[in-house]
Amino acid sequence: MKKVFTMVMVFSLFAITLNVRAQMNTVQFPFRNTSLSLDERVNDLVSRMTLQEKADQLLYTAPAIPRLGIPAYNWWNEALHGVARAGYATVFPQSITIADSWDEGLMFNVANAISDEARAKYHEFQRRGERGIYQGLTFWSPNINIFRDPRWGRGHETYGEDPFLTGRMGYEFVKGMQGDDPRYLKTVATAKHFAVHSGPETLRHSFNAKVSEIDLRETYLPAFRTLVVDAGVYSVMGAYNMFRDYPCCANPILYGILRNEWGFKGYVVSDCWAISDFYSFTHFAKDPAEAAAQAVKAGTDLECGVDYKHLVEAVNRGILTENDINIAVKRIFTARFKLGMFDPDEMVPYAQIPFFVNCSDYNNSLSRQAARESIVLLKNENNVLPLSKNIKTIAIIGPNADNFESLIGNYNGIPKDPVTVLKGIRNKLSPGTRIIYKEGSDLADGIHNLVPIPSRYLETPDGIQGAFGEYFNNREMKGEPVFTRVDDNINFYWEHLSPRADMPDDDFGVKWTTYLIPPVTGTYAIGSWASSEYKIILDGKSIISGRSDHEAGHNEVPAELEAGKKYKIEVLYKNYSGDADIKLLWALPRPRMTEEAVDAAKKADVVILVLGLSQRLEGEEMPIKIEGFNGGDRTNLNLPSVQEKLLEAITATGKPVVVVLANGGALSVNSAQEKAAAIMLAGYGGQQGGNAVADILFGDYNPAGRLPVTYYKSIDQIPAFENYDMTGKTYKFFTKEPLYPFGYGLSYTTFKYSNLTLPENAVAGEKVIIKVTVTNTGKVKGDEVAELYLTDEKASTPRPLRQLEGFTRITLNPGESKVVEFNLEPRQFSLINKQEKRVIEPGFFTISVGGKQPGFKGYLDPQFTQVLTGRIKLSGKEFPFAN
Repeated sequence: MKKVFTMVMVFSLFAITLNVRAQMNTVQFPFRNTSLSLDERVNDLVSRMTLQEKADQLLYTAPAIPRLGIPAYNWWNEALHGVARAGYATVFPQSITIADSWDEGLMFNVANAISDEARAKYHEFQRRGERGIYQGLTFWSPNINIFRDPRWGRGHETYGEDPFLTGRMGYEFVKGMQGDDPRYLKTVATAKHFAVHSGPETLRHSFNAKVSEIDLRETYLPAFRTLVVDAGVYSVMGAYNMFRDYPCCANPILYGILRNEWGFKGYVVSDCWAISDFYSFTHFAKDPAEAAAQAVKAGTDLECGVDYKHLVEAVNRGILTENDINIAVKRIFTARFKLGMFDPDEMVPYAQIPFFVNCSDYNNSLSRQAARESIVLLKNENNVLPLSKNIKTIAIIGPNADNFESLIGNYNGIPKDPVTVLKGIRNKLSPGTRIIYKEGSDLADGIHNLVPIPSRYLETPDGIQGAFGEYFNNREMKGEPVFTRVDDNINFYWEHLSPRADMPDDDFGVKWTTYLIPPVTGTYAIGSWASSEYKIILDGKSIISGRSDHEAGHNEVPAELEAGKKYKIEVLYKNYSGDADIKLLWALPRPRMTEEAVDAAKKADVVILVLGLSQRLEGEEMPIKIEGFNGGDRTNLNLPSVQEKLLEAITATGKPVVVVLANGGALSVNSAQEKAAAIMLAGYGGQQGGNAVADILFGDYNPAGRLPVTYYKSIDQIPAFENYDMTGKTYKFFTKEPLYPFGYGLSYTTFKYSNLTLPENAVAGEKVIIKVTVTNTGKVKGDEVAELYLTDEKASTPRPLRQLEGFTRITLNPGESKVVEFNLEPRQFSLINKQEKRVIEPGFFTISVGGKQPGFKGYLDPQFTQVLTGRIKLSGKEFPFAN
């Protein structure tokens, strides 16, 4: 025993010696010298790499280079509204929801909190020697595509339909994510998807977007320009589709506009497997090597995919040069140096952020504030809201009332304690209030709210309650299990861990065997949730399986089951990453859901009806195809038919009904507008969404959100989805009457606008200052969003009806006034002329300032919502700009 111990010590000391020597050798390299300039360090490092090593670094799964002391790095990470897929994290409102706040300062604070958690997680992973997917500092957020069509399933990842609002919110997100240190980046933010990309999802790999130069420069590019030129975003992601006959990831605009016009100095990354589309869908290339060469030469430095494995082949074939690769490699290593990855932690201020910032009380409170600011009050007939906390009986009804999925959207983190609307209302009211909850309907036909199958309905082959689990230290489940046990049920989330300390957290497998004993006879939904590979087998037949983030996730199938009969279920789970989760779910037969909800409504003084969508219905390239939904996109704007029927049944009771909407894309809730007493858009409100809804329902917070998209009355009001021409789409070009216009939102108080001051005459090319006084004329404190719209009255090319060019959110006590100042830059008066050049044309411009978009009447124009207008004459010569 003593001899073995001595040998272990010898080998350990030998290994330590080798490690020290390796560190000493790597320290001697000039690129390790922190006193050298960034360019000197990058050039030195790249000069020491072989062609193969350089090519390998351009894959998102960049391997280590041990001889140079370069650790492996995985570039893929997500942080759209909270750090995603990397353990518990604070989940803030989804992008389209926080855009409802129209609050730039809030957006910065949220992004700053996200990057705090990101940094803390990264350094914890480093301490543990983990360098896998979702463990780095390069985040593929924000999505600043224009939500030009409400059918697009990914629209809820964006900040809406307006380029100016999108640019401002995206600007603050980037600033919060990347920090303000003069030497180091806090994290890298990525503006995606460059540049003309917004569905349909079913065509995204092959669609060829052809738009006019006016639409390109005035709709699709401005937000990207703001993030690149003004915010200094350090990464841009290319889109899947074609643009003007070239794939976006091999498009002339990557150099022509992004680098040459805007001076972008960062790196470009492809969307995932977009390079493969060059030969799989568009036939732009004949094989992977040619596709890789085309992308690198065009300016796509880093690939999320596998085709850059063929870069050396491309050099050998003469279709790419080593210098082409050198350019890309220098760009991506510049980013790693700027993140401080090759410097001592004591030099990097962001490395000092403690791990306990994750899911902190502060961030939880910020999430609640973000959710409150993001709620839009769409209707409040006879001031039915806010409700009294002394209400005797309240019915909470709807498929999204107690559904945490309706809080989190997609590209989401894992919240520790999500608060649904039902829970939020329970938190708000005293025990003396009777709260009746009924689900009322499924989310949609065939889409159920699934819950973990309780232990009491599961039995092991040995007759013990629960599921028999066999735990393996390899995902293929070869050999004998490391251990076995009886689990209560299958409902697991292992945060950066494996089920036991002696098992790897990125390569393990579990097989559960159990018998399901249904309590009633009928049609069940059997489902699952997992983020890795899994399979569910029912009585010997595989019924559900998944592998990737798109295929895995939440799935379900119907199953006819008899009460008391035993059904064998086997669940096979293979984990590929440190974050692991698997759930065996179901929904019981509920034939009288609507009737039970109606009975509950009749017993109540008021009904809170929580309807809408979730990321199971709208999202990225999804397999779903049911009425109203196809591939993640929408085929109409209605609520799912089962929810429309529930709405009709509940409003028919004659009780006051407050509709709360949890959704991303716009909904044509015409029936709710006609029959409900009040309507509140909560969106995907994040982990505190339910508390935020309760705060507003009962008057503890005054709503001030504004719509970042147009809510149309019907899909029939807008042109075809595939048409990227902006005519007839978004508030700027829509000439019909919407259900709710862009910029719309109500309050519990009233505001008056006065003393609009603006110059009658100005010179083209000079800044214009506009001021207005806003007064709270009501009885309660509240926020107001002052919106400024500009209309070019006469121009050489077609102009929008109006365009947002300024906004600010302010807080006013009753009777308080504030002067709001807008500084319009010369570029804000510019247009793309017939020669496809950006200029300011002298002429007249109408300025509208108020709490809404001008030009709407009827219920869209309550008396207390004002808009003031003025006119500016720009004189002088035509003023040119660089595009």
